[in-house]
Amino acid sequence: MVTCSAVIQTLDDLRHYVKNILCLENQLEIDAFPLTERALIRANRPCGVMFCLHGPRAVKLSAIWETERNTVLFYGQTGERFRKVQLAEAPGLVSSA
Repeated sequence: MVTCSAVIQTLDDLRHYVKNILCLENQLEIDAFPLTERALIRANRPCGVMFCLHGPRAVKLSAIWETERNTVLFYGQTGERFRKVQLAEAPGLVSSA
């Protein structure tokens, strides 16, 4: 498992970063597959975001941003974690649209 750090300032930047890592790790074209996300809630408060890249042949790749530790954990198609990224700053949970 690879551990590294990154500087991400917005939630949109985090989306792009997650999608790029998942696609590059699995040799997929970056804009060819959709990325969905779901807010994670603990004790009625947001505690993170789960991202899921829906690849070819029903392959699902995921990443979870933990807001408490400010880390992003990346998982492959078998559910094995392949990367952990420590974010330098926590992006806001509100999208910059």
